[in-house]
Amino acid sequence: MVINGFVTQKARHWQGFLTRSLGIGLFILLLVLPQLSFSQTAADEANFVQCRACHTIGGGKLVGPDLKGINEKQDEAWIIKFVQNSATLIASGDAEAIKVFEENNKIPMPPHNLTDDQVRGIIKYIANGGKLADGEAAMATETTEDRVSGGAIHDPDEEVVAEMKRADMRNMRNTFLIMLVLMLISIFDLSVSKFIKARWIHIVIILISIAVGSELLFVESAGLGRQQYYQPDQPIAFSHKIHAGQNQIDCQYCHFTADKSMHAGIPPLATCMNCHSQVKEGKKTGKKEIAKIYAAFKNNKPIEWVKVHNLPDHVYFNHAQHVKVGKVACAECHGEVEKMDEIIQVKELSMGWCIDCHRTKKVQFESNRFYDQYTKMHEKLKNGEKKTVTVLDMGGEDCQRCHY
Repeated sequence: MVINGFVTQKARHWQGFLTRSLGIGLFILLLVLPQLSFSQTAADEANFVQCRACHTIGGGKLVGPDLKGINEKQDEAWIIKFVQNSATLIASGDAEAIKVFEENNKIPMPPHNLTDDQVRGIIKYIANGGKLADGEAAMATETTEDRVSGGAIHDPDEEVVAEMKRADMRNMRNTFLIMLVLMLISIFDLSVSKFIKARWIHIVIILISIAVGSELLFVESAGLGRQQYYQPDQPIAFSHKIHAGQNQIDCQYCHFTADKSMHAGIPPLATCMNCHSQVKEGKKTGKKEIAKIYAAFKNNKPIEWVKVHNLPDHVYFNHAQHVKVGKVACAECHGEVEKMDEIIQVKELSMGWCIDCHRTKKVQFESNRFYDQYTKMHEKLKNGEKKTVTVLDMGGEDCQRCHY
C-alpha cells in the first residue's frame, strides 16, 4: 500500500509537470506567433535611413522634430498616416498635422512608400533608442549605413524586402522547432506516460505541428536550388549605387559582352583602370578600396568576385538574345542595381518566373529586323488577326529552347 501510494504520488507529480510544460509551451507559442510575422529586424534600421536626413532620436531638432518619445506623444495610427503622406493629412484639416507642419517652418515631409508594418517597425526602432532589439543586433552584422566600407547608404527598398524575407524564413524555422518540441512531448505522453487524460490537447498540438512542418517543407522544396535574396560579401566594396546610379555609367560599359555573348561577363581590371588610373580616391571609402584594384593590377592577379545571379547548369540562357534581340532592360532580371551598394538577387529566376515573362512580354516585332524571317506572323499582324506578339507566340514555352 505504501509503495502504491508512493507511485501514485509520483505519477501525479509527473502528470502535473507535463501538464504545466504543455500549458507553458502553448502559452509561449501564442505569444510568439503574432510576433513572428513582425519582429524587429535590421529592416527597421534600414527603413529609418529615410528619416535620418531630417530627424534625430534624442539629438535635438534637425530639419524636422526630434523623434525621441514620439510613440508616447502620438497615436500609432496617426503616425502611420503622417509618415505615409503628411500632405494628405494636413489637407484634411487634421489639427495635430497642421500644428507639426507650422512648428517646423512649414517644410512639408515627403510621402514615403512604406507599409503600415514597416512604419510600426520604425516606431519600435525609435522607441528602442535607435537600436535593434536584443538578438537582432548580432544578426545584423553591419549597419545599413556602413554596409559598404566607408559608410555608403543603401536605398532601402529592395534591401528591406530581402531582409524581411530572410526574417520570415528564420521565424518560420523557429516556429517549427517550438512545435517539434511540443509534438515530441505530446507523442511521448500519448503513447508512454499517459499522464494527461485530455487526448484532444495532444491531437491539436500534433496537427498544428504537422501543418507548420508541411508549410516549411513546401517553402524549402519550392526554393531548392534558387538563390533569391542572395547577397554575398565581395572582395572589394564596389558600389553599383555610386557607379551606375550617381555617375550614371551604362551597364554595358563594364559588362560589355552582354549584347554579344551568352554571358554578360565580369569586367577585367583594364576596364576599371580606364577610370581609376585618374580617380584614385572615393568620397565614401577613400583610397582603401581603390588601392585593392591597383594591387591586383600590379600583380596581374584577377579579383575573385563572387557571382550573385546563378542559373542551374541544365538551363540555357543567352544574354545577347535577350539584350540585343529582345531589348530586355537589365533591371527586369537584376532589379534596380543603380540603387544598390552591394548586389542582391531580388528576382526569383525560377522556371515559372521565366515562362510568365515569355507569356506576357510583348516583342518589339515590327521594328526589329531580327524578326523579318517570321513572315506568317507579320501577315497576321497586317490583316489584324493579331495585335501584339509575345515570346510565347514564337515558341517561348518549348522545353528545348532552354533545355537541350
